[in-house]
Amino acid sequence: MVTIAEGVEFDTVAREWRCKWSSDAEKASLVAAQKAISEIITQLKAIDGVKSVQRVVCGGCLDFKIITSLSADKFGAWEENAFAPEVDFLSTLKGIDGISAVETQTFTLMTM
Repeated sequence: MVTIAEGVEFDTVAREWRCKWSSDAEKASLVAAQKAISEIITQLKAIDGVKSVQRVVCGGCLDFKIITSLSADKFGAWEENAFAPEVDFLSTLKGIDGISAVETQTFTLMTM
């Protein structure tokens, strides 16, 4: 367990890949984003230390997010590997018509 400050500890670090999708063309960009993650999901789940891979979709604000959570002690190795396959996945997202605001974020998680 890692302590950030007194009483603030974590055992999980997550990397989030997110973007906005468009409802145009019967949500074609959302369908394409789902196809893109489906093509690499096995690769993500095989990363040493992975606890979970989650997909978040909001139909109101048009968010599409992939959150890959790893044990805190294993996260650094993935980070040293440039979060592979992040570069390729984000490139795929950026190439989808209707996808915008492609971003990443790293954060800690702790079950309370």
